[in-house]
Amino acid sequence: MPDTDAALLFRLSALNTAYASAIDAGRLEDWPDFFVDDCLYKVTTAANHAEGLAAGIVYADSKGMLKDRIAALRKANIFERQSYRHLIGMPSILGRDSGGIRCETPFFVARIVRDGAMSLFATGRYLDLVRDEATYGLRFVERLAICDSQRIDTLLAIPL
Repeated sequence: MPDTDAALLFRLSALNTAYASAIDAGRLEDWPDFFVDDCLYKVTTAANHAEGLAAGIVYADSKGMLKDRIAALRKANIFERQSYRHLIGMPSILGRDSGGIRCETPFFVARIVRDGAMSLFATGRYLDLVRDEATYGLRFVERLAICDSQRIDTLLAIPL
């Protein structure tokens, strides 16, 4: 039976909630499992996205690259200990095609650093292509985190 829009919106919201919860709780090793193997994850600015610029501040075009990013965060990179708190809005279904479900979801991310200081880290929208897989349920084929600001903190270590 096909999803009604209400049921699909609920499932997309649940996917986004689980995604944010994994990141916010520091379960970064779980993060790549929200994606299909041949995926695209990119963090960019709204201005660069509007101009169609392909490069991103963060760019990964496979689940393997996402796993490598987390391994580097855990073992190689040195950065100030921090955590995020995501607030994620209601997704909007933009369309469906043979590739999956296209949707847009607003986000707000606060960053909390070691000494307890908290700041607005990023706002923007996710532009997603989501596939419903029989075995795994909804997974991201593409997730573009499009940040509203042109100013991106150089300490973008943890995934948005």
